[in-house]
Amino acid sequence: MTRQFATIDEYISAFPADVQLILEQVRQTARNAAPNAGETISYAMPTLRLNDRDLAHFAAWKHYISLYPLPAVDDAFAQELAPYRAAKSTARFPLAEPIPHDIIARLVALLVTQRGNSAA
Repeated sequence: MTRQFATIDEYISAFPADVQLILEQVRQTARNAAPNAGETISYAMPTLRLNDRDLAHFAAWKHYISLYPLPAVDDAFAQELAPYRAAKSTARFPLAEPIPHDIIARLVALLVTQRGNSAA
């Protein structure tokens, strides 16, 4: 059974300190890319919501951080994203490597844009 969390802070606090730091950084990166988004837990994961719709989910796993769903990207960005793509709509960022916050920010900003909403 998946543990249920009431808040993103509660979710993050359930992980070891080193992973907590990474999750907080991913959270801030995503929030900066979508400052009008609210926060909630959806599907047992930290979730940004915009205009009453889930925008992006992120989650920690044993060896990586995932971001869901992925927006449509151009060919150049698809090549840049390729090492992290785990499925059509999932990116996995290994915990043992530096987290590419610039890619996360661009992905979240694209999600905002593709939903037809202003990120500012």
